[in-house]
Amino acid sequence: MTTFGIGQSVPDFEASATGNKVVKLSDYAGKFIILYFYPKDNTPGCTTEGQNFRDHFAQFTVLDAVILGVSRDSVKVHENFKQKHDFPFDLVSDQDEALCQLFDVIKMKNLYGKQVRGIERSTFLIAPDGKLAHEWRKVKVKEHCTEVLRALKELTVNHT
Repeated sequence: MTTFGIGQSVPDFEASATGNKVVKLSDYAGKFIILYFYPKDNTPGCTTEGQNFRDHFAQFTVLDAVILGVSRDSVKVHENFKQKHDFPFDLVSDQDEALCQLFDVIKMKNLYGKQVRGIERSTFLIAPDGKLAHEWRKVKVKEHCTEVLRALKELTVNHT
């Protein structure tokens, strides 16, 4: 269960990411952060979602936003996924599920008739002051990236 909601401060976190980095929320103070959780690298929906964020990356950058994708895959698997699809943003490895638990995205899901624990596709928009500005849960990939961009644009108008 998340310990914070819309308008509340997101606790600082630290996690391994592509590019041999350790990312911390506090490293991005003063910027908008789009933190999107997805189930697994190299699967159709997750690939499309990453490609959508890639294809709109310049629009997010102009609005002073950082994009981070998060799944339970290893950094090595992330590196290959990122390179294969030319993602211009880092992918965060959450193998211990610490971030997944912090954001309450691990859910029981049906997979081929069996109950399995997995990441519920979710996105969180964190404002430059470190407070949660918006969240999307049970995300449908098709229009999601444009929804996030639209919300970010609305926030930047109110933020400046």
